[in-house]
Order: sequence, then structure tokens, then C-alpha cells
Amino acid sequence: MRVDLLCSGSKGNSCLVRTNQTSILIDCGSTKRYLMDALSRVQQDPLSLDSLLITHTHKDHVSQLSRFESIPTYSYCELDQKQWHLVRPLGRFVIKDLQITVIGLSHDAPKTVGYVIEDQKEKLVYITDTGYLPNHEKVYLENADHYIFESNHDLEMLMKTSRPMFVKQRILSDSGHLSNEDSSMNLTSLINDRTKSIVLAHISQEANDPERALDVLRNTFLKKDLPYRNLRLEAAEQFSITSLFNE
Repeated sequence: MRVDLLCSGSKGNSCLVRTNQTSILIDCGSTKRYLMDALSRVQQDPLSLDSLLITHTHKDHVSQLSRFESIPTYSYCELDQKQWHLVRPLGRFVIKDLQITVIGLSHDAPKTVGYVIEDQKEKLVYITDTGYLPNHEKVYLENADHYIFESNHDLEMLMKTSRPMFVKQRILSDSGHLSNEDSSMNLTSLINDRTKSIVLAHISQEANDPERALDVLRNTFLKKDLPYRNLRLEAAEQFSITSLFNE
């Protein structure tokens, strides 16, 4: 499995997952110019994609949806796409050699989901835009090879921003976003010896810092007396491609 996180954050989100047989895109946010250029840089023809998976309908996740009208599109939220396929939380479906499990999330967009994607060798967990993780769904997220996982904000930095208080409260709510602490506590309870990489995602450019998010994760590993030296830990930037390979 090859994974290319093309962009991640409030200005756009998109992730490409490929095997030798299959190519799927999760979300299609960002500008047309950036997204098409990013796909070109990782040598993916957008018209040859096998499917598009949508997490929810906020603009930073679906702004280029019209560019993929001819691609079979899967989502829990209703879409005006010619080839839209409805999926539901904890439902499973197969696209060629990839099995996909839908994970229901809690966000202030209707019917937000994440995805667990598996081939015969590896398992990827893709979770962004949620205020918390439902306990009954955590079992599906355990023991993955790769995690792309929201670590949106630092509480202190968020409170110091000029955002209105109602916006801060929305972000902190159960239908908002995971903080660095929430993210790290969840991740350290989900991984095992199989896990190879963790990419912290959807990091706020105003209310967080990539190194701060990574420091919180490392410190949580230390507090729980968990080894992490053999893990690849990264924090995704808004417009930078982060690539994970099965070597």
C-alpha cells in the first residue's frame, strides 16, 4: 500500500491510497490548481481513479468535487454526483483489493465519517474532523500499520486566538475537533507493535504548531511508558505532500 497525504488542514484535505491494482482518493478539498498539481507530482491521473471517498461536506473536504463527476463516489452524506454510493457507519465495502470500513464521527457537519482501509498486508486508519471517538468504534481502529489522525489544536493557543468565543466553544465541543491531548491519548491506546507510522493531521495553522503537536504525542508515549523510537512520527503541513510506502 502507498499513501500520499496531499494536503491537510482548514484550507484543504485530500489523501491518495494506492496498491498495484487500485487507486482511491479520500476527500478533494483545496484549490483546483494545487490538487491537480499534487496528483501529478505523485503520478496519479485523476480520471483513472477507481473511487472517491468523502468524509463530510465542509468546503475544505469537497471544494473540487465537480472535477470528479465521472468517478464512483462513496459517502454517508448525500451528494449530487452521478455515481454516488451511500455508505453507513460500520458498513464495509470492497474496491478491487481494498476493504473499507466506515467509521462514524462526531462533527458539526451532517454525517461525518472516517475510514479504515485494508489490503492483504496493511491497514490504514484515516480520522479527521471529530470532537471525540465513540468507544464502540475504537475496536475497528486498533492495531493499524498507519494512522492519519487529527491533532487539530492546542488549548492554550486556541484560547489566545482572536476567534469569537462561540467558534472556540464549537471547536472544543463534542462535535468539534480533537486537541493535541485528545489525539495523543487516543493514539497511544490504539497502536500496537504492528504500527509503523503516525501522521498528525488537520493541524490548525493559527491554534497549533506541528512541533507542539508532536511533542504532546511523544510526551504521552513517555507518560504511558510506551516505546516509540521505531515509529515514524510526522505532523502534516497544510500544503505539503506526506508519503507513506510499503517498502
